[in-house]
Amino acid sequence: MLSTSRSRAVFAIGTLLCLGATALWAQTSGGGGEAAAGGHSDPVTPILFDLIALLLAAKLGGAIFLRLGQPSVLGELVAGVVLGNLLLFPGSQPGLEAFVARVLEHGGPIDILARLGVIILLFMVGLESNLRSMMRVGLPSLFVAVIGVVVPFLLGWGVSAWLLPGEGHDPLVFVFIGATLCATSVGITARVLKELNQLHRDESRIVLGAAVIDDVLGLIILAVVSAMIGAKASGTAVGLGSVATLVVVAVGFLVASVVGGIWLAPRVFRLASRLRGEGLLLITALLICFGLAALAGLVGLAPIVGAFAAGLLLDEVHYRSLTDVGETHALEHRIQPLADVMVPIFFVQMGMTVKLSAFAEPGVLGFATLLTLAAIIGKQACGLVVDKRLDRTSIGIAMIPRGEVGLIFAAIGHSMVLNGERVISDLTNAAVVIMVIVTTMITPPALAWSLRHGERKLAAAGHPVRPPYDPSHELDADD
Repeated sequence: MLSTSRSRAVFAIGTLLCLGATALWAQTSGGGGEAAAGGHSDPVTPILFDLIALLLAAKLGGAIFLRLGQPSVLGELVAGVVLGNLLLFPGSQPGLEAFVARVLEHGGPIDILARLGVIILLFMVGLESNLRSMMRVGLPSLFVAVIGVVVPFLLGWGVSAWLLPGEGHDPLVFVFIGATLCATSVGITARVLKELNQLHRDESRIVLGAAVIDDVLGLIILAVVSAMIGAKASGTAVGLGSVATLVVVAVGFLVASVVGGIWLAPRVFRLASRLRGEGLLLITALLICFGLAALAGLVGLAPIVGAFAAGLLLDEVHYRSLTDVGETHALEHRIQPLADVMVPIFFVQMGMTVKLSAFAEPGVLGFATLLTLAAIIGKQACGLVVDKRLDRTSIGIAMIPRGEVGLIFAAIGHSMVLNGERVISDLTNAAVVIMVIVTTMITPPALAWSLRHGERKLAAAGHPVRPPYDPSHELDADD
């Protein structure tokens, strides 16, 4: 007999499989948009089936990878790769091709939902990043972050300029590819350190602070490079003065948003507290998020820059006036259900942009391999700038995973056009996604080994031994 929790899990998965099979059957049979009465076409019906297929794939993929001890985001990404390449199998039907085309349509309904999911994701990253904590970790985190941005950026630029398949690429394409290697996934790094029961270590504090600063620096680089590409695509000259102006605008926007928002946010929330109704905390926070994201777009920056700034400036003290009138849950808890629906759409869609047939092209596998090595080696340089008494190897390994931020960079590049070609082509996109998957998957086991090795060195040197790894922090098999 199965346990109650396992029976429920089997029933839930069976239900999801039935729904997914129904959705895919409707898509491949070509009947997604026809209503029973009079053959009237309802434009929302195929989108509903698309969402069923995408969310089902995301949750099943995420659950499988969690069982394997990997972040659920990798499962969502791999599920997207599978969905996007079903056309390679013989006997695939035209309805399946239409499904893939709708999901990947630039500016289509699914694409808009995925873009909103990215904005919400960066908003949550900002919420989880404590500005005061970033200031407290001081110079070590700043040094680690700067090296962790500069070295991978230069290596990615060099590798792409040397090996990128094809000819005639604009130099800004190589710069953009270098930018995709800059950031470190705060969420994945924090999750690994927490499960290893090592958040108390000095190395962990430095790494988490540096990962947040990495994201800020990476977003500034993304904003500058994207603006340069946009200017060049419109025929505007891009000189050193223009680049300096873009840097000033990007940094100034982040600083002004955070500083001005810290002053304005409590007043906005106090005003909202005078209203009546449910969900005032969530709606007010989203208004600030969407407002800053839209403002970032108006000044020529990526909207995710504004979303990150919005999350960074919002602190619980700012919306205390709303918690005093019945909004008892923290903002992160309020927005989590929305993120649980919207964010996986982005990751599955991102996986669907990977064309496995691209790896049959000469040089693509070599390019993906060297890009991944550049991403790994570049972060190892981070450990060279910290005190010798710290575990330099563990710091370098903890900075490796690119996770969702690298995918966001690639998605933005895939949507931009320069000289009639995508900045991130299908070939390059496949290589970048492989880099993200590899760097994210190797970090948990490598970091676990490194931290345990560091503990043995501390014990041998007569230093106090840290609390050992606690297996109870692993995901319970029945959860």
